[in-house]
This record gives sequence, structure tokens and C-alpha cells, in this order.
Amino acid sequence: MQLQTFDWAIIGAFFLVSLLVGLVSMRRAGKNSEEFFLSGRSMPWWLLGTSMVATTFSTDTPNLVTDLVRGGGVSANWAWWAFLLTGMLTTFVYARLWRRSGVFTDIEFYELRYGGRPAALLRGFRALYLGLFFNMVVIASVSVAAIKIGGIMFGLSPFQTIFWASLITVLYSALGGLRGVILTDFVQFGLAMLGSLAAAWYAVAHPKVGGLGNLLAHENVVGKLSLLPDFSDTNAALAIFIVPLAVQWWSVWYPGSEPGGGGYVAQRMLAAKDEQNAMGASLLFMVAHYALRPWPWIIVALASLVVFPDVDSIAAAFPSVAADKLGNDLGYPAMLTFLPPGLLGLVVASLIAAYMSTISTQINLGASYVTNDFWKRFVSPKASERELVNVGRVVTVLLMVLGGLLALKLQSAKQAFDLLMQIGAGTGLIFILRWFWWRVNAWSEIVAMIVSFVFALAIFFVQPAWADYVKFTAGVAVTTVAWVLVALATPAESREVLENFVRKLRPGGPGWAKIVRAARERGEELETPGQGWNVPAGILCTFFGCLMVYGALFATGYWIYGQMALAIGLTALAVVSGGIVVALWRRLAA
Repeated sequence: MQLQTFDWAIIGAFFLVSLLVGLVSMRRAGKNSEEFFLSGRSMPWWLLGTSMVATTFSTDTPNLVTDLVRGGGVSANWAWWAFLLTGMLTTFVYARLWRRSGVFTDIEFYELRYGGRPAALLRGFRALYLGLFFNMVVIASVSVAAIKIGGIMFGLSPFQTIFWASLITVLYSALGGLRGVILTDFVQFGLAMLGSLAAAWYAVAHPKVGGLGNLLAHENVVGKLSLLPDFSDTNAALAIFIVPLAVQWWSVWYPGSEPGGGGYVAQRMLAAKDEQNAMGASLLFMVAHYALRPWPWIIVALASLVVFPDVDSIAAAFPSVAADKLGNDLGYPAMLTFLPPGLLGLVVASLIAAYMSTISTQINLGASYVTNDFWKRFVSPKASERELVNVGRVVTVLLMVLGGLLALKLQSAKQAFDLLMQIGAGTGLIFILRWFWWRVNAWSEIVAMIVSFVFALAIFFVQPAWADYVKFTAGVAVTTVAWVLVALATPAESREVLENFVRKLRPGGPGWAKIVRAARERGEELETPGQGWNVPAGILCTFFGCLMVYGALFATGYWIYGQMALAIGLTALAVVSGGIVVALWRRLAA
């Protein structure tokens, strides 16, 4: 494709703004490690929430949605829509606890909740495992989508795409720290949303599509429109809907949707001004991520079925794309090639913004793990703040290089999505219960991590023909049974560790009753007298929050489909549920 002068001006202006933000933030970020990795714990909810949603809005996300829609229809998106339950539970139950913990990273939490050498081992291993390996996979999955867009739209080689796409990202991330990341995320999210809306508008206007009405009536599209799977097809219903809603949301650790919070979501909550800002940031993330963003991508995916009915038609139109990169996910960038000059520059800039927002977060988060939870904890405990910031900047660059190299070997974003889902299967419940059940210990998490990883590899090599949902549920069952048995068979954490955790975080509930009662018998009160347990109210908020967001998501779909009765009814459900959430919020703030 040929970019005009105006297109290049838009892209250049975006790069310049991003770099300027990094330069402006550099001096403050360099003061100390808390400024570099947590923005001094001073950020407001609206910036943090926008940063969370910008991070999940990457080049691989519309490609993944397109892959799902072209392969299984709109209802296939339940593979990630089900994670709303996880996110809402984090918002109304765990966000305040994370901010209250005062830890530097969610990995540091291990030595607050657990004690002794097992806790130190867990912290050090997870720092490298998540900081390097997992972040490298996430970076690679995002980068492989960028490679496909660069190949489709500009005929760039994979190496050329990765080099140019990552250069500015590494610069402003290494210079400005988390503050620079969050500020650029705010600009990038607005640009990315504008670009996705423009892409959807022109996809519908394509001559072969002929408008929204013709699109929805096209023979290639009609069978893909349902928001729910065909329940007469048991395998499809299990894979798309039943397993995600019944098992997946609470049982799997997946970046951005960790049960109980974690990763960059926890990092943003730890950077909040206070507990209320942490909750507000997470709620904004849930609304924007699930209710605001999906439909422009879905519309482009549906339109691509008309213009490019199968992968062969994409391959014929773009012969320069490598054979190992061909797939349904290419439908999204293929549709972008029809954009007119001017708008093309805006959309290209929006895709670059989407890429940069995710990459900058992942490399900053990974650097925080390696710096705080490995380097400072085990290598150089007396490291100066200057040394820690410098280590963070070096790791930032290293993560980008490693992730880019791995991206050259991956075929699709869904491939990485499936890999991360299987590796994390069965570990999710422990991240939920460790806050509220005294019997969970460090060995539980160590065993859960090992069993889930080994089982994922075993399935990959021994039973590759099993359906994905069968592999997943088997992994959940084996891992969950393993860690529960270990928790019950090994000694609990020491009284000192457990009481300190309750004293600091005040989690409450029956799971801590034994610890609280034992302390009271010795004359020490671990909980504030008269303070109620607010988790039931949080669960109620979670329920109505899900109704609110799902109502808004599906109402939007039915407005687009022209099904007025369902659209009006679901809109009303979303509004009423939102009002109930606002009313219940006061009980949580008490």
C-alpha cells in the first residue's frame, strides 16, 4: 500500500507525541523505583482504567476476534467474554485488598501471604517465570499480529515490522517508566478506538458488502450472527459457552484476566491514589473492555467474510505473506487495505498505538518483576534506587528483543492464546482462595504451577487430538485436585505470617475465623470491632455489574442487527443494573 504525505504526517505526529511523553516523564521516573514502576502510587482511576483497557487493545486483539468470528461466528467470543466474571470479582472484592496490601508488585505478595524459604523460592521463580517467559510469550503474540499487518498492508518483512514497531515503544517505556506508559496509553486508546470505528465504517461501505443491511443478509454472514452458540451442537456449546462460563473464568490464569487480580491489572491498582480509585479503575476497564470495544472488530470480521470468504482468497490477494502466517486472523488487516488516503494514516497510527500500549505495559511489568522480585530480593539487596532504575531499563530492552525473536516463530495470536490458557489451567482457584482461606500455603502454589505446566506439555505431545475444551477441563481438574491435596497434607503457614496478613489486609470471612479466634483467646484483636465482612456485598455488585456490562454488550449487537425488542430490553437491563451497582458501591466504601 502507498501512504500519502498526510498519512505519514499523522503517523509521525503520533510517534513524536509518544516520545515527548517519555522525555517529559523521564526525570520523575528516574527518581526511584517506586516512581519508575508505580508512578509514586498517585494515579487517578480514570487514567489507570484507560491504561488497563489500552493495554488489552492491541494489534493481536482484533486479529483474534476476527479469527474467532470467521471460524465459529460471533458467539465464539465467549472464549474471552466469560472473563468478565473474573474482572468484576476483582473490581468489587480484590481491588481494595490489593491497594491495601502496599506491596510493590503482585509477586512481592508471596512473601506477605506466605513465609520462609518456600515463599522466597516462589517469589524468585515467579519473578523470572512471569517477568521473562510469560511476558515474552505475550509480547510475541502481540508482535506476530503486527508482523501480519505489516506484511499485508506494506509488504514489510517480519524483522522490519518488529524493528520499527518496537523502537519508539522501547524508548518511551525505558525513559518514562509507568507514568510515561499510562499517559501515552490515554492518547493511544482514543486513537485506537477512533481507528477501529473508521475501519468498521469503511468495511461496511465496501462495494462487495454494500451496507449494513446487505452485510447482515449475506449468505456467508447469516450463520455467524448469533450471540449464543447452537446448543444442539454439544461440542460447540461446551467449547464456546458452557466451559468458559462454568469453569474457565475462575480456574485459569490468563494475562489481564487473572482470578483475584494480578499482572498489569494489579500493577495499576497498586499505583492508584487509594482503594476507591483502585476499584474505579478496574470498573472502567471492565465496561470499556467488554461493552465498548468489541463491535467495531466484529463488524470488520463479518465484512471480511464477504470480501475474503476463505483463507485461500486472502492468500491469492496477498501473495507476499509467508505461508506459515496465513490464517483467518488475516481477515482484519486485509480489510484495512481498502481505506482511502488520510484515513489510512489514522488507522495505521491507531494500530501502532494499540501495539505500543500493550508492549509498553508488558515490558514495564516484566522489568518490575525482574528488578524488584529477583534482582533486589536475591542478587543485590542493598542496591541503590539508581541501580534499580537502570536494571529496569536494561530488562525493558531485553524483553522486547526476546519477544520479537519469539514472534518470528509463532503463526497466529490464537495459537499463543490457547497456549497461555492451557498452561494456566487449574491455577486460578488458588489465586481466589489464598486471600480468604488460611490453609492455602506456598507449597500449594508451587505444586499448582508445576502440575499445570507439566500437564499442558504432556497433553501437547501425548494427546494433541483432544478437543481444546477437553484438554482444558482435564488440566483444571488435575491441577486443582493436586494443589488442594498438597494444601491439606503440608503444614500451614506460621501463626506469625497468618496473623500479620489478617492484621494488615483485614480480609475477614469464615476462612480466617480460626486464626482470628486463636488471636482473640490470647488477648489480641486482629479485626476492627464492629466492622462487617463486605465480600457478600462485593459478590452482589459482581452479579449486577455483569448484568450491566453483558446487557450493554448484547444490546449494542441487537441495535446493530435491527432487533428492536431485544435491544430495548437489554438496554433497560444494563441501565437498571448500573443503578444498583452505584447504590451498592456505598456499602463497599463503608
